[in-house]
Amino acid sequence: MAVSHYLWLQTHHIVYQNITRAWSKGVAIFFAVGAVSGTVLSFELGLLWPTFMKHAGPIFGMPFSLEGTAFFIEAIALGFFLYGWGRFNPWFHWITGVIVGISGLLSGILVVSANAWMNSPAGFDYVNGQYLNIDPIKAMFNAAWFSQALHMCLAAFAATGFAVAGVHALMILRKKNVLFHRQSFQIAAIFGCVAALLQPLSGDFSAKDVAKRQPAKLAAMESHFKTEKRASLIVGGIPDPENQKVDYAVKIPGLLSFMAHGDVDAEVKGLDQIPLQDQPPIGITHYAFQIMVGLGMVMMLIALLFGTALFIKKDWLKRNWLLKLFAWATPIGFIAVEAGWTVTEVGRQPWIIHGVMRTADAVTPMPGIAYSFYLFTGVYVSLALVTLFMLYRQIKMVDTLYDLPTGIKEAH
Repeated sequence: MAVSHYLWLQTHHIVYQNITRAWSKGVAIFFAVGAVSGTVLSFELGLLWPTFMKHAGPIFGMPFSLEGTAFFIEAIALGFFLYGWGRFNPWFHWITGVIVGISGLLSGILVVSANAWMNSPAGFDYVNGQYLNIDPIKAMFNAAWFSQALHMCLAAFAATGFAVAGVHALMILRKKNVLFHRQSFQIAAIFGCVAALLQPLSGDFSAKDVAKRQPAKLAAMESHFKTEKRASLIVGGIPDPENQKVDYAVKIPGLLSFMAHGDVDAEVKGLDQIPLQDQPPIGITHYAFQIMVGLGMVMMLIALLFGTALFIKKDWLKRNWLLKLFAWATPIGFIAVEAGWTVTEVGRQPWIIHGVMRTADAVTPMPGIAYSFYLFTGVYVSLALVTLFMLYRQIKMVDTLYDLPTGIKEAH
């Protein structure tokens, strides 16, 4: 949104103003849904996980508080941006849009910092069941926060960039308001593709971090049953925990050792060294990891093709096959994100705070808890449906609200 607004201020071509206005309405929809889902989350944490919040709240409450501050700044800036057309200095108006993006990004980083603390507890001493010497700063900047925040931010840019580019690619294929959608497609695709190309570097950084702090999670991700040197990276396959093997997998010798420790001969801890009661669910973690990595590689391949089209084969940008690739790829970034969060959360089990508090000890003992869970699930499903409906309506309106006169199209 901010990039298209900048292009409007630089070129004064109406198409960029139209893109900015259209995308700002999408931002407003997601902001409203985010406000509701975040409010529901606070009730969910209190009702479903009271023991967890009793002990963890004072320790990792700071990033949540700061996230609230960032959220309010985003709300104020978004209000200025949505209602500032023709009322503010054009460049001040643009800055408010940039602040919307920055504050939204900071909100995401702060929330992920809280989640990272669950994977890498810090900022307290755990003595005889008591949480002492609490240091909220140390808790917020725990050992996992940077790798998780970097990985998630790139994933968010890749998922959103590919989704937006895919929608606009589909509209180009349908020959609806082509100029508007073509310029929109290019901006979104650049964001998504750059993030998709950087994501493997972030993934490698995250894998080394997980190998160091949560070897059980890494072993479950890779269905790595036996501790060994020169461990093979497993691609695909069906885990067989009972017989300690993976069927139908492609194995690349030494690559897991290299990815985990930077040395092909390094030893990688297997599930055989993890007590059975401390092992994560192997099947779910393994399949989710394979989905995340597989879709990430697909996005990286599409990004390489787009980069080739952008700098070398410029005629590819108008070819239907490239547009169809992006159209088909619309949902895969979000599927990869969900798979990644499944790896993060399921792979940490049976711990809610790694090595400190078990999930079973944190859940509420309140009777009828299943009904509360179903209620929260229903709220989130309803929000998802409302979001899809509003976005669909917005996309349908774009072609009538922002279509350009024929003369302007031809001049461009």
